Amino acid sequence: PSVSEAQLYELFNQFGHVVSIRVCRDLITRRSLGYAYVNFSNVNDAKQAMEMLNYAPLNGKPMRIMYSQRDPSQRKSGVGNIFIKNLDKSIDNKELHDTFAQFGNITSAKIMSDGQGLSKGFGFVQFDTEEAAQKAIEKVHGKLLREKVVYVAPFVRRLDRSADKDGKFCNIYVKNIPEDMEEDKLKELFEQCGETTSVAIMKNAEGKSRGFGFINYEDPDHAGDAVDKFDGHQISEEKTLVVCRAQKKSEREAQLKAKFDQERKERAEKFAGANLYLKNLSDTVDDAQLRELFNEFGTIISCKIMRDPTGTSRGSGFVAFSSPEEATRAVTEMNGKMVKGKPLYVALAQRKEERQARLKAQFTARTGLPAGLQAGPGMQFAMPGQQMYFPPQVGMPPMPGQYPTMMRGPGGVPAGGVMPQQYFVPMMQGNRQQGRNRNRGPQQMGRGNPRRNPNMRNQGEPVAQEANATGGTASLAAQLAQATPDQQRVIIGEALYPLVEAQEAQAAAKVTGMLLEMDQAEVLHLVEDANALTSKVAEAMQVLRAAGQAPAE
Repeated sequence: PSVSEAQLYELFNQFGHVVSIRVCRDLITRRSLGYAYVNFSNVNDAKQAMEMLNYAPLNGKPMRIMYSQRDPSQRKSGVGNIFIKNLDKSIDNKELHDTFAQFGNITSAKIMSDGQGLSKGFGFVQFDTEEAAQKAIEKVHGKLLREKVVYVAPFVRRLDRSADKDGKFCNIYVKNIPEDMEEDKLKELFEQCGETTSVAIMKNAEGKSRGFGFINYEDPDHAGDAVDKFDGHQISEEKTLVVCRAQKKSEREAQLKAKFDQERKERAEKFAGANLYLKNLSDTVDDAQLRELFNEFGTIISCKIMRDPTGTSRGSGFVAFSSPEEATRAVTEMNGKMVKGKPLYVALAQRKEERQARLKAQFTARTGLPAGLQAGPGMQFAMPGQQMYFPPQVGMPPMPGQYPTMMRGPGGVPAGGVMPQQYFVPMMQGNRQQGRNRNRGPQQMGRGNPRRNPNMRNQGEPVAQEANATGGTASLAAQLAQATPDQQRVIIGEALYPLVEAQEAQAAAKVTGMLLEMDQAEVLHLVEDANALTSKVAEAMQVLRAAGQAPAE
C-alpha cells in the first residue's frame, strides 16, 4: 500500500516511454488497493518490462505483472485457468510460473497465502489458451514437485464446485485421529481404498495435531468406499474414527438447521393442542408448584417455569399434557384464576411466527372493511383525539363509563358516523379539551363540545385514575367484575392507553385498540408488567408497519 506513482514511474521508465501510471485507491480513505496500471507507448517496451520485473520485490513484496484485460467475460470464463494443490509451502509465485511456463504463455500465476504471507499449499495458473492448460494438466497432474504429489485440474468456480450434484465427492473429513499419528500413516491407511491426491492433518500454532484432517481421492468411488469402510473404525483403544464427506461451513449449518427444524416440527405435531403457555405467574411459583396446580387435569408430560440467566422467574412457563382434551380442560378451568393474588393467563402455546400472523390477520380483517364499525341507533363515534360518550341503558341509572350525550368530531360527525374499529379513544382527553375551552366565548364553546346533563357524571373523570387511586390492578379487576362487557373494555382501555401513549404517542389509539382484542387476563397483565407491555407494543407496531398503517416518524 505504500507504493506511489512516482516510485512506479522510476521503476518502469527504464524500459521505455511511460505514458501514464495510476495506483488504484479507495474513494473515501484514498488508501492504495494494492494494484496499479502502467501504460507504455510501445508494446515491446511493455513486454520487456513484464519479463524483467515480474515477481521482482518492491517494498518487500513480489510484484505480479500481467497484461491488462479489459473484457471481464474472458477473466470470468475460467478458460485456460487451472488449479494446483498439495504444493510444498516453500514454492512461491515465481517458481510456480517457471514450472508451468514450458506448456504455454502464462498470463497469471499465484500462490494463495494466509494473513502472515505463508503459502496455503495451493494456487492458480492462467494460460492464454485452453490447449496449453490441458497440456499442463496432462503432464503435471500426479507428478512429484518438491517430493510432494501435486493435484492439477481445471479451475471450477465456487458456485459450481460445491457438492457433487450427482451425489459423488472426492474430499472426505476424518475426525478422532490419534495425536501421535503422522500424515504418512494416515495416507497408508486410507489408500487401502484407492489412490489419494492429498492428505492433511490439521495442526495448531504449536504444531500439534488437532485430531482431524482431510483426505482427497482422485476417484469419487474410492472416496465413497473409504467413508463406508472407515466410518466407525476402531483406530486405537480410545479412538473411533468419524469419516464423512467434507462440507463447507455453510453446508453444515444448512444441514443442521434443516435437522433442528424437522425435530421442532415433529415436537410441535406431537404436542399439538396439548402444550399450554402460562403467564402472569407469581415470581415465587416454581416447577413443582406449577405441576401441582395443573396435576388434576391429566397426565403432565413436562412442566417448566421460564427463568432469566440469573435464575429469576420471568413470570411465564409451559405445561404439556398427554392429550389435547386434558389441555383444553386445563385452559377452561385455569384461565383467569387467581393464583397468589394474580390472575393467571392460560392459552395454547404458539410459536412467535404464528402469533404475529394471527395478530396481523386480525388487524387486516378490521382495517380491510371499508365501512368499519357501524354505529347503532342513537350513537355517535368521535374521531381520534376527541372526547367520546356512551348513552346509558334504558331504564338503568348511569354506570361508570356511560354518558348521556354524544360529541361531534372536527367539523362535526353526523349521527350514525363511523370510527375505525382499531382506534381506542381515551376519555381522559376530555379534560384537556375542556381546559382549552374555558376562556372561549359562547359561540366558540358551541363548536365541537357536548351539551352537559347535570344529572349525569362528567366525562372528565378518568376511570384509570380511579383504579390507580384505589389499589392498581386489584381494584381494576374488582371494577371489571361488576361491569358489563362494553364497560369492561372502556375501563381496561382507560388504564392501558396512558401506558401505551408513553411508548408510542403517535400510534397510541391504534395500538391500544389492537391490544384490547386480547383476552382480558392478558390485558390486565400488560397493565401490571411494563416489560410484557413493551414487547406487545413492539409486536403491534411491527404489524402496523407491515400493513403500512404506522404513523410517519
